[in-house]
Amino acid sequence: MKIRELLEATGVNIEDVSADTDLDMDVKISTDTRTIKEGDFYLPLKGASFDGEKFIEQALEKGAVGSFCTTEHNINAFLIKVPDTLTAYLQLANYRRNKLNPTVVAITGSSGKTTTKELVASVLSEKYKTFKTPLNHNNEIGFCQTVFEAPDDTEVLVLEMGMRGLGEIELLSKYAEPDITIIANVGTAHIGRLGSRENIAKAKCEIVKYQRGKTFIAHNDELIKKTVKFNGEKIYYSLKDVEILEKSAHYSKFNYQGNEYELNVGGDYNIENALSAINTGFKLGLTVEQIQNGLKKYRPIEKRWEGVNVNINGNSIEVINDSYNANPESMRVFVDTIFEHYKDYAIVLGDMGELGENEVKYHTDLGRYINNKSNLNKDAKIISIGTLSKNITDAITNCETHHFNTIEEGVNYLKNNIHPHVTLFLKASRSMKFENIISGLNG
Repeated sequence: MKIRELLEATGVNIEDVSADTDLDMDVKISTDTRTIKEGDFYLPLKGASFDGEKFIEQALEKGAVGSFCTTEHNINAFLIKVPDTLTAYLQLANYRRNKLNPTVVAITGSSGKTTTKELVASVLSEKYKTFKTPLNHNNEIGFCQTVFEAPDDTEVLVLEMGMRGLGEIELLSKYAEPDITIIANVGTAHIGRLGSRENIAKAKCEIVKYQRGKTFIAHNDELIKKTVKFNGEKIYYSLKDVEILEKSAHYSKFNYQGNEYELNVGGDYNIENALSAINTGFKLGLTVEQIQNGLKKYRPIEKRWEGVNVNINGNSIEVINDSYNANPESMRVFVDTIFEHYKDYAIVLGDMGELGENEVKYHTDLGRYINNKSNLNKDAKIISIGTLSKNITDAITNCETHHFNTIEEGVNYLKNNIHPHVTLFLKASRSMKFENIISGLNG
């Protein structure tokens, strides 16, 4: 962006800045003095435990041509004073969003939003130059980073929107101004913060607040239908709309609205997520063949049903790592897929985070759900690691269970008790760092 555009985007008059400079100079925005480069423009962000404004002089010493600020600084440099630097960052991102003018597809959901984003991007890439939210970039700062990382020739921008509470997706919607919006589902993730599914639905449906386009696509959930306030076209989908033709642990083939599609991944929930990608593809003018090709090219991202091999006592063991995140709904579909497609397995389950005052009940309910499954292999092992997850295995009586407080204890048990023919499955909230199980088993 040109410095003149920084002023225009943030509503600052040239008379209000502190020094003369070339307003037509091209600059890149940097929020981190550790990686700032000569010619960049520094934007100091603030948080509960950090204040980037303390490092303005350091940024200038490293070659920054100027900086945003919120208070007066006795520095002979080009400073743009704004009320709030995060708001300024969002304003700049919105300015660039409109300068690029791509079709913006915004996606949220209690679970499955990352997979849905990947599926949608894979499909739309068959026709358009598509850029998508990188992993873990689904908050306000991540949105800004995504917009600034998007190439100048981006035709479609696929944005994942996460939230911790009410008002956060509305803020993202305000600056993203989406053309198409998608809600993958409304579950109980973040219920500890929001208190009820009704409030979660309200927070998710904020995605349409500043929508430009006329299409809203969502899981066929009565709560979403009742909550969303949108006057445009609404497309609802569910697994009930699908005829499943073939499926295994790593493959799905299904018929939807008269056309056959394939996925190189198993799980009914992945089929359901694919329906939003199919509908988005049709709305943006893709052919059936292009959509089919895009779905076939999709591959699970790291820690999403990711297959790896570990060596235990000289034997190669397949590990399916799905520990990117976890909540009660995703845990249920995880075990459902295992029970349906695998005979010999061991499952390691960890704590689910952000479930609020009923967190013990949610873990106990999951254990009961597993215990009541008719296709649970009674020769299987189910292991829990953590604190809350003990309530899962405590509720299971129909197969062998074990609980460990730490990953190290769990790894020691697995090394001595997992047989070569068994597939090992891992699922927990990201904070549990279950990837350390894999490195521990290989160590």
